[in-house]
Amino acid sequence: MGAQDVVVLNGFAAIKEAFVDHKDAFSDRPNVFTMDFLSGYGKDIIFSKLNQGYKEKRKFAYSALRTLGMRMGPGSIEEHVRDEARQLCLKLSEEDGSSPRDVTENLSVSVANVICSMVFGKRYDYDDVRFVELMHVVMTLVANISANQPVAVFPFLRFVPGVNSSYKILDELNKRVIAVLQEEIERHRETLSDRENPRDFIDLILTELQTQEKTVDGFTEENVVWIVQDLFLAGIETTTTTLRWALLHMVLHPEEQKKVQAELDSVLGPDPAVPSLAHRSRLPYTEATVMEIQRIRPTVPLTVPHAAVQDTAFRGYHIPAGTQIIANLWSTLTDPDFWPDPERFDPRRFLGPDGKVVSRPESFMPFSTGRRVCLGEQLAKMELFVIFSSLLKHFTFKLPEGAAAPSTDSSGVGVTLQPPTVKLCITPR
Repeated sequence: MGAQDVVVLNGFAAIKEAFVDHKDAFSDRPNVFTMDFLSGYGKDIIFSKLNQGYKEKRKFAYSALRTLGMRMGPGSIEEHVRDEARQLCLKLSEEDGSSPRDVTENLSVSVANVICSMVFGKRYDYDDVRFVELMHVVMTLVANISANQPVAVFPFLRFVPGVNSSYKILDELNKRVIAVLQEEIERHRETLSDRENPRDFIDLILTELQTQEKTVDGFTEENVVWIVQDLFLAGIETTTTTLRWALLHMVLHPEEQKKVQAELDSVLGPDPAVPSLAHRSRLPYTEATVMEIQRIRPTVPLTVPHAAVQDTAFRGYHIPAGTQIIANLWSTLTDPDFWPDPERFDPRRFLGPDGKVVSRPESFMPFSTGRRVCLGEQLAKMELFVIFSSLLKHFTFKLPEGAAAPSTDSSGVGVTLQPPTVKLCITPR
């Protein structure tokens, strides 16, 4: 890409060997202008170089998210997720189900509110204009990253009028997100009074920085806004997009939608409450359907690029330090050796002979793998299961009468694989 050598890993064996078996050699981040620009030049976690600062930031963030409930069992954030699923169902029930509509905004607000509950300690109404606008900015920002590939490869193009238009848009969107986050951080800083009982992620990170005996290299006050931004950019658009793919596949495969609904009805009966994680073991077909949605259309098919930490010999090749390494997750999730007829939508791939879910099948790595595996994997799985099962428990989704079946090809290849925009008829059950 430009003057930079890039290695692309294809297939489960190569990706696992590089990112798991040789994780010490391939867990760095490359010098890519767009990544550097969106991370405050390595002040965040996702795009940070593999150094002591990165290890401290990731260790803190993982501990903080677990403290705030990103785990199974009592005290988890599950109740916040279930509450958002309830609010989403109520919102969808307010409108005429016979009128086709795009639910992207409703889904993004619901998912974003889960993040806001953890990060800001509060949720927002669906009609909160400022909040909805922020969600739109976040979604647009992520969608526009791919448009800046020329600038990522040739950074000097950001100074060329006309050619730099996409970069200027990205810069403006990024500034708008950062401004909102800085405002929230300052509000927390002014109202933080009980360090023993933090209200949310921002309280935790401010308290951590105030109580450190000495400043850890790479983890200082200026990291706060970039780490919080990570949670927004990585946690909202990806989960929303996966749910959009889920609803698209349900309207294209109504027989599968009926199977999920039949299972939900058999376990939950007429109970109007939303499903919980406690039901998951008794809803294997529902969980397998969510996994098949993640397999057949991986939201982040190429992951975030890695880089070689040092000169490394790998599979007969000499890979110099700093070389960009891209893992093609699409190749693992559509490999016919693991997934026969990979373009066929079939949740039964994830069910064993006993009818139970095969939880960790080989070649299934929608969240990547190894040292840089998605920090929010546990939360994303929780959201996808609870929100998806809640939607199908309470509604039936159909295409408008006479509408042509939408394509399952992506509407654009960028950081995330976007489904086409589809208006759905939503009928309460």
